[in-house]
Amino acid sequence: MNNQYKIISDGSCDLSKELAEKRDIDIVPFYVSFDDTTYLREGTDIKVRSFYQEMVDDPNIFPKSSMPSVQDYVDAFMPYVKASVPVICICITSKFSGSLQSATNARSYVLEKYPSAKITVVDSMVNTVLQGLMVLETAAMRDDGIPYEETLRYLDKMKSSGRIFFTVGNMEYLSHGGRIGKVTAVAGSVLGIRPVITLKEGEIYPSAVGRSRKRTVDKTIDLLINYLKENNKNLYDYSLSVGFGYDRKEAINYRNLVLERLAGAGYGLSEEELPIRQIGATIGVHTGPHPLGLGIIKRWNS
Repeated sequence: MNNQYKIISDGSCDLSKELAEKRDIDIVPFYVSFDDTTYLREGTDIKVRSFYQEMVDDPNIFPKSSMPSVQDYVDAFMPYVKASVPVICICITSKFSGSLQSATNARSYVLEKYPSAKITVVDSMVNTVLQGLMVLETAAMRDDGIPYEETLRYLDKMKSSGRIFFTVGNMEYLSHGGRIGKVTAVAGSVLGIRPVITLKEGEIYPSAVGRSRKRTVDKTIDLLINYLKENNKNLYDYSLSVGFGYDRKEAINYRNLVLERLAGAGYGLSEEELPIRQIGATIGVHTGPHPLGLGIIKRWNS
């Protein structure tokens, strides 16, 4: 373990167990339920692939997620508090979940017993693979020796640069998950319409609609390129990731298309610089099994 400070995040960050362990990051999982009674820890009691398979096998199933409890966070904090290791805990946007509040309450509880403990709970203002990129950038800062307080300042600046440009298979899961909001106003009730959505500063915004998957997928790449061209952004100042749900083959083809389109726009990028990460159950309950898109956020050392 890197003893400068410990990085903890909730399961919304969608980092694989292997990658989290490699980068010395602890994950506090969300819970998912298919019956409103039994709640399973994502990644422990149920694997992400199994979660999506259930939705694909039965399109009438609409699972729910539940945030980590205060006790979950207390249990995550305590080993480091007892070892006098400062903690930075990065949570999903507070506009989507109460996970941040659970972590904040856990911090207060711990400080009552250990007043000298150093725990900072950060509202990432993002989620899923974009939250993962932020967490990895935090790990890079720690590993490069950036002090605790300076890391927090960088994180605060980084938030506003984060974007997710994505599409989904249909609007049903967004509706059931209560995340449809402004998207409904654009798409209305037109049969077969698929939305293209932008997440920024913790909220989702409609960006386009289309009847075909190809149309909405192409639009996500248009949005990325337009974002980069705003104020002549340098692609190499940013960290990017493809996010997908059930269909990894589609994600690979999508990455190839993204790389081709970026090259055509004057932005050369390798496959290694555009990793593919699976969107977990925390967000999958709202998007359904077929989310696909891109996350981008400014690097700390850009």
